[in-house]
Amino acid sequence: MEKLKFTELNLSAEILKAVADMGFEEASPIQSLAIPKMIEGLDIIGQAQTGTGKTAAFGIPILEKINAKEKITQALVMCPTRELAIQVAEELKALSKYKRGVNIIPVYGGQPIFRQMSALNKGAHIVIGTPGRIIDHIERKTIKLDNVKTVVLDEADEMLDMGFRDDIELILKNLPEEKQTVFFSATMPREFLSLTKKYQVHPETIKVVHEKLTVPLIEQLYCEVREHQKTEALARCLDMYDPKLSLIFCNTKKKVDELAAQLQIRGYSADAIHGDMNQTQRDRVMDKFRHNKIEILIATDVAARGIDVDDVEAVFNFDIPQDIEAYVHRIGRTGRAGRTGKAFSFVAGRDIYKLRDIQRYTKVSIKRIPVPSLADVENVKISSFMEKLKEKLKQDTFEKYITKIESLITDNITSVDVAAALFEMMIEAENDKQHEDIDLNVNSFERDFSKRGRNDRNGRNERTKFGGRRHGAAEEGMTRLFINVGKNKKVRPGDFVGAIAGETGMNGNMVGSIDIYDKFTFVEVPKQNAQQVIDALNNSNIKGNRVTVEKAK
Repeated sequence: MEKLKFTELNLSAEILKAVADMGFEEASPIQSLAIPKMIEGLDIIGQAQTGTGKTAAFGIPILEKINAKEKITQALVMCPTRELAIQVAEELKALSKYKRGVNIIPVYGGQPIFRQMSALNKGAHIVIGTPGRIIDHIERKTIKLDNVKTVVLDEADEMLDMGFRDDIELILKNLPEEKQTVFFSATMPREFLSLTKKYQVHPETIKVVHEKLTVPLIEQLYCEVREHQKTEALARCLDMYDPKLSLIFCNTKKKVDELAAQLQIRGYSADAIHGDMNQTQRDRVMDKFRHNKIEILIATDVAARGIDVDDVEAVFNFDIPQDIEAYVHRIGRTGRAGRTGKAFSFVAGRDIYKLRDIQRYTKVSIKRIPVPSLADVENVKISSFMEKLKEKLKQDTFEKYITKIESLITDNITSVDVAAALFEMMIEAENDKQHEDIDLNVNSFERDFSKRGRNDRNGRNERTKFGGRRHGAAEEGMTRLFINVGKNKKVRPGDFVGAIAGETGMNGNMVGSIDIYDKFTFVEVPKQNAQQVIDALNNSNIKGNRVTVEKAK
């Protein structure tokens, strides 16, 4: 079915703002169908699996109906497991971000019941929990159901399989006769249907079935990282696997812009595309990507529609998508026309549960891999250069250089020594070229920000970074560090950014001004990270040089 925009669903400004913050650009099929009917007050049978966006499908209408001034429980959501109860509560809290005074309390086994009782006593508008723990609170009179207007069974078939039928019925019998019932289930077993007949009134049936994942040539991988490590992990994967063309997906337009800027600063040929750009701008970026004028395109799901480029070798989920269909559509951009492809996902925190849902319902194994180390990346570069060298040796077109090489060979210098020295010089030259690209990209990044008229904090900060020659005291909030390598060791700003990000996990754009002199360098980092950087970098290597780091005097 055609998806609706959230702005077409007649929602409050507070919900629309929260939805935008969460990165939802449009409603999923289950949301498009369920939200209007739930707001209308109808009973609903929804056939939908985890990963279709059903939490927002029932959560948004519930939040729209809550009267925050009345400190009474107005909605009850039953879940089969504590993990799902926590997940649902977190999503509803995010959706209610701008709805002042709405109190959402999860209750489940494994957490001290007295802590939950204390939270419930303060007044819970929405209670989300497992059936057994909900009954415990009903018996203790810490949950009162007299004013519940909406009850949701989430993953009802799972609860029935786990033997919760009696508990569910006991809870439903304690609810007011006049209420809205919303039952979601991935399957429609007989036991579930008998429950709907017994407790629902003329329910509307909504059915959303997952698309099948038919991408056998795509190798699916994931890296488990912290949120602030994603950019560095992405950079290392790009360097390690060196895809010809790459698509990177983010959940929000803001993240797309930020990541494009960070990759450009690091010297990558990258650009962004999202819904805030006009059609001419989007066409221009797409034309560059199709004709290989840029190697990396960063996009939101909506903006990526219509991207039909056969040579995409890798797709990166910088953010795990909100629903499984989005994941299927994203990774399907690679491995086209009989080619192979890779799909990488960066998983932070509770995103691991989303990834498990994706694996469960697509029945495809997604292999966990470590983030490539700096040594891994260096070895790949050397191996690549070795392959090019072997190809060159086959051509036999270098006779004019043999005499010059022979003139270098003495009793103390062998042909192997000469080859090794040339090899090192070539690798250094390649690195220097990359760093020149970084310097050029910083300048173009600043020009781009000026053209767009952006005067935000990030824009101003970038102009003081990577070689801004400011002497004396560090910028407010920053600490100036002394590092004992400089121009005579052929280091560039990107070497320090990469080392700091790689060794500490800091985001590269947190690094401030970098002043490189002949024999030493000053680098500014946030005060709260200064000691971490000193400890991590001391006695490490930057471009093959052992370094010492201390606070500048």
